[in-house]
Amino acid sequence: MGKKTKEKKADDKPKKKINSRQKGKRNELLLAHKFQEYGFDARRSQQFAGINGDADVVGVPYLHVECKAVQKLNLDKAMEQSARDARESEIPVVIHRKDRQDWRITMTLEEFMPMYMAWLKEKGQNND
Repeated sequence: MGKKTKEKKADDKPKKKINSRQKGKRNELLLAHKFQEYGFDARRSQQFAGINGDADVVGVPYLHVECKAVQKLNLDKAMEQSARDARESEIPVVIHRKDRQDWRITMTLEEFMPMYMAWLKEKGQNND
């Protein structure tokens, strides 16, 4: 018995190889531009493979932003990286998305709740 080979269909196109470093840079720039739309002086940091511990996007006060644009994200590992690299005054967050989808943000509940409570208070809601 020989190996089974998959028959190619006429509409099968060869998969284009993706350079993950270029994809990461492109998405970091897109995320920086998103922050700029909200008035932040955000930019992609000039890191080299994350060696210096800088956030992927800087210029967003009090956030340590790790940017991930992958189909399958190890969220625990990404959050560990953000927490490990964040300065004491920064909230570690992972801002992530799959191809051609909306950005999402992940942070700990302990970091989220004070922001949410402040937002509720601003809206006239008291949760005391």
